[in-house]
Amino acid sequence: MVYTPRSARHGALLVGTVAVLGLLTGCGNGQEAGSPPIMASGTAAPAQDGKSGSASAPASAPASVPASVPAGTPTASAPRSTASAGGGTTPATTRTASQAGGSRCHTSELGAAVGRNDPGAGQENFPVVLTNTSGRTCTLRGYPGAAFVNGSGGRLGADPRREPGSAVTVTLRPGQSAWAGLTFSNPEVSGAKQATPAALLVTPPDERDSLKVAWPGGPVPVAGNSSSVRLTVLSPGAAP
Repeated sequence: MVYTPRSARHGALLVGTVAVLGLLTGCGNGQEAGSPPIMASGTAAPAQDGKSGSASAPASAPASVPASVPAGTPTASAPRSTASAGGGTTPATTRTASQAGGSRCHTSELGAAVGRNDPGAGQENFPVVLTNTSGRTCTLRGYPGAAFVNGSGGRLGADPRREPGSAVTVTLRPGQSAWAGLTFSNPEVSGAKQATPAALLVTPPDERDSLKVAWPGGPVPVAGNSSSVRLTVLSPGAAP
């Protein structure tokens, strides 16, 4: 038997080991060359042939599409005012008092007169008449005012008292009249202090200006017993 030194055996063993490792290394490199690529974490590969992978791409939110209005659906519109032929809005159908001829008669639209006396039982009864002298229809309601005055315009006696009565609205067309009764006791019968007025001032209801009418009735009571003068509400016409 040939004796081989220990160092020589160790060298042969080392060479054989290196040769085996070289073969193994070559086989490992061949397997890595055929492996699929490794993807980064969190990234999905596109689906192939219509099949999705284990991780799919997040779906994007669809764009908002405004809803279309179905055909024939009415849309809301702002209310419109009715326009007249002249371009303005249509006037209201409610007529005003002036349009209906119902506004109050003013002093400047009236004439005053004292009618004929209708005496009885020691009483003097004169109608005080207001006539519409304007070109429009107007109304009177209630009591007129009245005062006796002398030639200088001074007042004679107290203001007439109002007789109780129900006021009515009297509509006067142009030329029409309303009257109120002026009544007093004959001073020659009653013994009251008397005076003869030059005129009677007549104030239409709710007016401040007066109409001056010559007084045709002779003496009137101005003080003492039975010196009161009374006045009634206005009624349609020129006399009772």
